[in-house]
Amino acid sequence: MAPTVRSERPRPEQRVADLARATGVSVDTIRFYQKRGLLAPPRREGRVAWYGAEHEERLTRIRDLQARGLSLALIRRLLDGELDAADAPLAAAVADEASDELLTLSELATRTGVPPELLEAVVREGLLVPQERDGVERFASADAHVVSAGLRLLEAGLPLPDLLALARRQHEMTRAIAESAVAMFDEHVRAPLQAAPIDDAERAERLVAAFRTMLPTVTTLVAAHFRGVLLEVAREHLESIGDDAELTAAAAEPGWGA
Repeated sequence: MAPTVRSERPRPEQRVADLARATGVSVDTIRFYQKRGLLAPPRREGRVAWYGAEHEERLTRIRDLQARGLSLALIRRLLDGELDAADAPLAAAVADEASDELLTLSELATRTGVPPELLEAVVREGLLVPQERDGVERFASADAHVVSAGLRLLEAGLPLPDLLALARRQHEMTRAIAESAVAMFDEHVRAPLQAAPIDDAERAERLVAAFRTMLPTVTTLVAAHFRGVLLEVAREHLESIGDDAELTAAAAEPGWGA
């Protein structure tokens, strides 16, 4: 007699509150994921929504990827198969470099002593870029240092409108440079590795290694070049308008004569 084959019974559907308890994700977050297209709509019977095993598995995967620091937009593309499997470790490495304590706008205002209204204006100018976490905008604690540095410049006498205009120009030029650097990485590192006859694990390992090598190198080069150019411009300016006392003081600055 042929052995009896037991068919695995499908897991029962559950309502949203039960799904939230099973996955450790709040009901509000589940609904937010649905609005963002990260989670498929539930099956409905009248006014009752039913969630299946695929919803629970998807939520677990989203939670795991978020724990690795990936953004919701990137998670959606990975789960929908729009990105290469090796891109997940690379994205996690990028997120790890950017990982930091996250603050709400009010917490950032408290830490820096800057009114929330002024911080909101700085955000509108694109000079502070919030990170979205479950629909809430948050800021890296490093942003507090940026805001504090801006305060010191204000205290030194620089007018706020001029400082904002200068910061806006710096942001635009820095972003253009960053976009060029990322494009170079994509063309000369990521694309060749995607075409290479290697498995996803090795591809991901080599991508992450290349990123971890290039990020600090490019950062150092850009920072050193900006400092050198700034000192050169300041020296040329002082040589044309400065008096002896100003030139003597400036000459004591490290790198002045470089």
